[in-house]
Amino acid sequence: MTELVSLKLDAAERVARNVRLMRFVHAEGQNLAGFDPGAHIEFQLGVGLKRAYSLIADGACSTASSYTVAVLLETDGDGGSVAMHAMQVGDTVNCTAPANDFPLHAAASPSVLIAGGIGITPMISMAGALKEGQRPFQLHYASQSRDRMAFADLLAAKHADHLSLHFDDEAGAVLDLSAIMSGSDKSAHIYICGPAGMIEAGRMTAQQAGFPPEQIHVELFTSPDVRSGDVPFDVVVNSSGERFTVPPGKTIIEVLEEAGLDIMYDCQRGDCGICQTDVLDGVPDHRDVVLSEAERSEGKVMQICVSRAKTDTLVLDL
Repeated sequence: MTELVSLKLDAAERVARNVRLMRFVHAEGQNLAGFDPGAHIEFQLGVGLKRAYSLIADGACSTASSYTVAVLLETDGDGGSVAMHAMQVGDTVNCTAPANDFPLHAAASPSVLIAGGIGITPMISMAGALKEGQRPFQLHYASQSRDRMAFADLLAAKHADHLSLHFDDEAGAVLDLSAIMSGSDKSAHIYICGPAGMIEAGRMTAQQAGFPPEQIHVELFTSPDVRSGDVPFDVVVNSSGERFTVPPGKTIIEVLEEAGLDIMYDCQRGDCGICQTDVLDGVPDHRDVVLSEAERSEGKVMQICVSRAKTDTLVLDL
């Protein structure tokens, strides 16, 4: 069972349109576990609601006196961000220890950091660590408009020579990913965090520009993709023959765990690949940002934390 830590909200402020910066301390005044750039913690927000947020720091932390996160209010989401925005200073909440599905690569090769909107949060720690280690990097940060861009002044003050800001409304277009990839050293590692569409476009553009998959790293902090047309489907566990129905609004993992099955997973957002499962029969409805277009077309594997089915039944190699 995952060990939880009790945190107390110590301070909070608005740092951009609908973005709240929140600093938490240990509820009993103790030091907190350290973390590396790209790490996140998962808040337990009641009634089964969990929400993960990147930790913000100026590099790596061997131990921490506090955890800082930034939360974008999503009123049409699953309620996690609404609950976080409703918290008052002094309120307590449980969270997991830091985990990292989006670490910086240890190689000394250049790094290209690409952030969209609230996807900037893990990049702040990454940029700090890269600067401290005197490693070459460029940070490209895009937002729909200036009032939606958090931390622009902070980043400009710390990383002016490495920073490029993009505003969709002023440019009249989205961030030019092709120009970034073509202008980057082909030995560079690419890190992308933002909306799913941006991640998918960034991954494809990087591969087309000649970057191998092992140099492309992504992070997506969203809830599972719930769509109005979702319908129930059945999952058959091949090893036992058990059949389970997955209703709209629930994931395969949630249904299998409720039935007592022990499933290996981590992010529950479709971007870490840990829950990847072989599909023995049926057609998956892919909603992850891990698989390539070729892998999606083959339909032989799927990420069961977010993806669903296009057929009535999926037989999974579990």
